Amino acid sequence: MEFLHSSWLVMIFTLLSFCAMAYSLLCLVAAWSFLRQSSSQPDSRMTHSASALPVSILKPLKGCDPNMYESFRSHCIQEYPEFEIIFGVSAEDDEAVPVVEKLMREFPQRQMKLVVCSQVLGANGKVSSLVQMLEHARYGHVLINDSDIRVPPDYLRHVMLEFESPADTDAHKAGTRSRQRVGMVTCFYRAVAAQSLWSRLEALGVAADFIPGAMAARILEGRVRFGLGSTLAVDRGALAAIGGMEPLVDYLADDYELASRIVEAGYRIVVPRVVVETFLPDYDFTHYLRHQLRWGRTVRSLRPGGYLGLAITHGFFWSLLCVLAAGAVQWNWVLLIAVLTLRLLVLSVSAKLVLGDKAALRNFWLLPILDLMTPLVWLLSIAGNRIMWRGDEFILKAGKLRRANV
Repeated sequence: MEFLHSSWLVMIFTLLSFCAMAYSLLCLVAAWSFLRQSSSQPDSRMTHSASALPVSILKPLKGCDPNMYESFRSHCIQEYPEFEIIFGVSAEDDEAVPVVEKLMREFPQRQMKLVVCSQVLGANGKVSSLVQMLEHARYGHVLINDSDIRVPPDYLRHVMLEFESPADTDAHKAGTRSRQRVGMVTCFYRAVAAQSLWSRLEALGVAADFIPGAMAARILEGRVRFGLGSTLAVDRGALAAIGGMEPLVDYLADDYELASRIVEAGYRIVVPRVVVETFLPDYDFTHYLRHQLRWGRTVRSLRPGGYLGLAITHGFFWSLLCVLAAGAVQWNWVLLIAVLTLRLLVLSVSAKLVLGDKAALRNFWLLPILDLMTPLVWLLSIAGNRIMWRGDEFILKAGKLRRANV
């Protein structure tokens, strides 16, 4: 590895390592800001159930996901006065149908409906179903979340309370934004891993990278511009202002597009303190890599500049290369230890204080493996535009999907 032993490479790797450390510090500041914001919100409003806004929960389904029945069930035991749940499938023989029917038998008192969304309106089957499900929604607010999302009993109360808040918790400075209505509420999530190493690595990545990155984006952009599929609660007035869900039927990252358009329409997005859970499959390496490549290529397609900027977040990788390039010198080992220490601190704050994710803390020893896999996935995602999604192969261009066999 003689090519590594050059002074200019050492300088580059050192600079990138320091950039990664600066990014870790930004993530810590962003987490502190989020926690301070959420702790300053008054809880007294939670007692006024009479003013709770009714909401339609939309759950588009395709096949069965891990722990799906218990996830559905958590929505039925909400401590909330008025809501309905609408399930949508694209075919009557979908595997999810018996699960929904069982749920309806267990909770006959709940307002639930199963809708067969037979029309194919675009390449994104989920959005295609949502367009058809919206026709059956009765209320002025809709909440969309994935089929594998499990929620706490006070979930709806926390989420819907944000639509009644007059204060702009994301922009405390004076200006027009402080008078904007809340158009969307989205929630952070913790990933519950299955038994395999690859499932645990992905869950760790959510706590160590994805959620800290989302909090950092909130600081860098001065407001929330993203939506997460774990919760997309939307004011139907805001939805109407962007032309409904129909314009999104060919986009892969429908949550990102929906949030971006709502912000552009003059509304704001809020992230409450409540955290939900998502359950990961028992990945083998192939399925893990496919899933990671789908994420990577989606980000690259939507925000190519931001995707290239992710290179500075790979601190362990750069500091390890710095050790190899500089040889056995004390200062580069100190740099490597400093990078790892900050990574562990970011994980600890994100997992313990933001997400309440004990499993991620127990799996901290997997961080070096994750930090070597992440640059590999990033590099592989730079090229190529094919992704696998729900068993089908698509070509991704400018965020839009096209079936590979068409």
